Amino acid sequence: MMGFSAASERNKQPIREQLAKLLVDCGTVLEIGSGAGQHAVHFGAQLPHLRWQPTERPDHIAALQARIAAEGPSNVLAPVALDVRDEPWPFAAASIDAVYSANTLHIMSWACVEAFFRGVGAVTAPDGRVCVYGPFLYRNIRPVASNQVFDQSLRARDPDSGLREFEAVDALARAQGLRLAHDLPMPANNRLLVWDRR
Repeated sequence: MMGFSAASERNKQPIREQLAKLLVDCGTVLEIGSGAGQHAVHFGAQLPHLRWQPTERPDHIAALQARIAAEGPSNVLAPVALDVRDEPWPFAAASIDAVYSANTLHIMSWACVEAFFRGVGAVTAPDGRVCVYGPFLYRNIRPVASNQVFDQSLRARDPDSGLREFEAVDALARAQGLRLAHDLPMPANNRLLVWDRR
């Protein structure tokens, strides 16, 4: 049975508009945490020059497989089961042109966020790009009320989750040889962070 995310449905168009510019010269894109596959299907159809590789945790991959089988265009590859803590990730070193992930870092533990960037560092090509979408906190900037409430609700449900500080996440990216290229404002107080190895 296919799952459905209302947030993915709302944000897929504004994200696609940015990815169309950011991934114009990319080939293979690895999506981490594809969820129900709505982004994979939409981006694959709208950006046919890309080979889109969706992934999801082994215990959540069935809904993703169902959507890709039913709706996936030919450039969306069969989903791969992936836990970011896996070492190594099941992709060849430096084989991925771009990595994309949406609304994942704030639901992972910090140890998983660290593992995410280690994995990204291993598989991203020397001229690769990493795009991460979601809400973030910034030091010395008071968060908007909706993000404060969201952060509190996440931490109440799971103390290991919560909105991540941009500066801490950027430090993990820099440790993998990635440099911030864009910090783009997105609807509903989200950001699209883009790091390059270019």
